[in-house]
Amino acid sequence: MAGTGVFADVLDGEVYKYYADGEWRASASGKTVAIVNPTTRQTQYRVQACTQEEVNKVMDAAKVAQKSWARTPLWKRAELLHKAAAILKEHKTPIAECLVKEIAKPAKDAVSEVVRSGDLVSYTAEEGVRILGEGKLLVSDSFPGNERNKYCLSSKVPLGVVLAIPPFNYPVNLAVSKIGPALIAGNSLVLKPPTQGAVAALHMVHCFHLAGFPKGLISCVTGKGSEIGDFLTMHPGVNCISFTGGDTGIAISKKAGMVPLQMELGGKDACIVLEDADLDLVAANIVKGGFSYSGQRCTAVKVVLIMEAVADSVVEKVNAKLAKLKVGPPEDDCDITPVVTESSANFIEGLVMDAKEKGATFCQEYRREGNLIWPLLLDHVRPDMRIAWEEPFGPVLPVIRINSVEEGIHHCNASNFGLQGCVFTRDINKAIMISDAMESGTVQINSAPARGPDHFPFQGLKDSGIGSQGITNSINMMTKVKSTVINLPSPSYTMG
Repeated sequence: MAGTGVFADVLDGEVYKYYADGEWRASASGKTVAIVNPTTRQTQYRVQACTQEEVNKVMDAAKVAQKSWARTPLWKRAELLHKAAAILKEHKTPIAECLVKEIAKPAKDAVSEVVRSGDLVSYTAEEGVRILGEGKLLVSDSFPGNERNKYCLSSKVPLGVVLAIPPFNYPVNLAVSKIGPALIAGNSLVLKPPTQGAVAALHMVHCFHLAGFPKGLISCVTGKGSEIGDFLTMHPGVNCISFTGGDTGIAISKKAGMVPLQMELGGKDACIVLEDADLDLVAANIVKGGFSYSGQRCTAVKVVLIMEAVADSVVEKVNAKLAKLKVGPPEDDCDITPVVTESSANFIEGLVMDAKEKGATFCQEYRREGNLIWPLLLDHVRPDMRIAWEEPFGPVLPVIRINSVEEGIHHCNASNFGLQGCVFTRDINKAIMISDAMESGTVQINSAPARGPDHFPFQGLKDSGIGSQGITNSINMMTKVKSTVINLPSPSYTMG
């Protein structure tokens, strides 16, 4: 169970502690933040409401610990990461329990997230040893007008303190995707978990504690964004910010100052379907891509742009599959579970009602109980409807019928988002041309959008983000190049 056994130190009575300087602590504020179970809509957990002064102390400790960690051999950093990964996977059950109760993630998917996270940490350790173990040698005579009298040695060095802010929907996996690269590169790490998902993240951090990482190297502060959010992102002790979430990221980017930013801020991932597509494959991927975890994924299919000639057939196939989805609590491994908050459910309902008023075809009856919304396919959606452009982050999917490929590409590119997209066709030449034309960070051919495997590059264009993720890209992003130039008294040519 959560907060028991090896995790007993994380819990203080009924409130989970925060992690600083290698210890689990209660905040001096005496205040807590409630975490509401999306299914019961009752308070499930409470976490500390950290103060700005506590954030200052965390930053001071992180700065000191990083200097020592940067002098730790690369193989030793990797060894500790492998140990943390093994502990994480060993204790997958209580962490998954938190995911079920905090964010209503189906039980089997919750376990998968924890196991995947352990695998990600191990892969990061291996990849870090490879790419950080190599430097570069440049010689001066490769540039016109120079003799070979200068040798430039360049290598990657850590940035300092990395601030990691993961989202509610993958609070463990998208935390370790930032923690692992930061640590292997020689940085220290301050984690600000989302409120929904904070307890799962605290359990994950304890696995790193048990692995034996130095005090102060990893910290986890919880609290209200209104009190410590801006204070963290604008803190002078932060040398890099890795954020996954929504519109908040745009505000962070405007305030952060001169620090490297890695941001993934959501998407309106388009699925373009051509007449020659395998329609059974299309239907299966629309359901998987649009409704897994109740559509609460940045890479969920958010709009289907389908050629009129095959639209009726695909809609029929999708509706048949939606009718078989199991709707209910996450503990029962249902396909559709409650969305994370009541405000999220209300936002989704607003999009649905707007589409209804403007004449969209409801393929199912709209049904909602509390935070639980039944899967809904909206056909004959037009561009004047909000759901054609806004990201619902729920189990509601619009279908827009198109008469040309150009029409589909135009709609896709008119969005302010550009995270991922997909195209279904048997013609690989058309697929490549459409992919090239789509203003998206990644385009999947004959499969739904997906973030992963975790070592693949993952990036968004426009309002979908800054920079690129994926293990290798994250390691590189959390380092900077340091050069040393050796000046010779006279030119020297090998074997000359």
